[in-house]
Amino acid sequence: MQANFRGSTGYGRDFLEAGYGEWGRKMQTDLSDGVRWLAGEGIIDPARVCIVGASYGGYAAMAGLTLDGDVYRCGVSVAGVSDLRRMVNWEARQENRNDSQTVRYWNRFMGAARLNDRALDALSPAHLAAAADSPLLLIHGKDDTVVPIEQSRVMAEALRRADKPVELIELQGEDHWLSRSVTRRQMLVETVRFLEANNPPR
Repeated sequence: MQANFRGSTGYGRDFLEAGYGEWGRKMQTDLSDGVRWLAGEGIIDPARVCIVGASYGGYAAMAGLTLDGDVYRCGVSVAGVSDLRRMVNWEARQENRNDSQTVRYWNRFMGAARLNDRALDALSPAHLAAAADSPLLLIHGKDDTVVPIEQSRVMAEALRRADKPVELIELQGEDHWLSRSVTRRQMLVETVRFLEANNPPR
């Protein structure tokens, strides 16, 4: 199943705009509703589902373990956003503008009323680490200029403080898109290793 959650491109403007303000909300439950549907149809074992994603999907993986509990047995986040307010503030600093197109984009989709809106903390996995109910693997390129590696480091530290199982793998010389074949393969190998350990085949 390919979950085309609201906010996805390729389905018209109304479908895209249906994602505004839905990070951690309906964009997230679109995924878990798909899991529940598959379970209800008898296609999957709901006790053996892991969530893996990159970039926004990395956020969704972390949110799946903190905002949408009891759905996933484990998660893998590759270059994901863990602290929404910190992410938007970082973008504003990068562009030296609080009202840039990029900042407006993030605020619109995340549902922030303004820059540094503390309401985003309630949707940020790094602020909800104590609620994490499954092991998490974080993988991030050290040279990522789209989502800074700080986002994975913050999440790892929050989970460690909460005494939750977490691994962080930092990819040397790698960007947001995993452009180098060596580190892209490393990401895949580490993901398979983690899944086999935390959701082993029967």
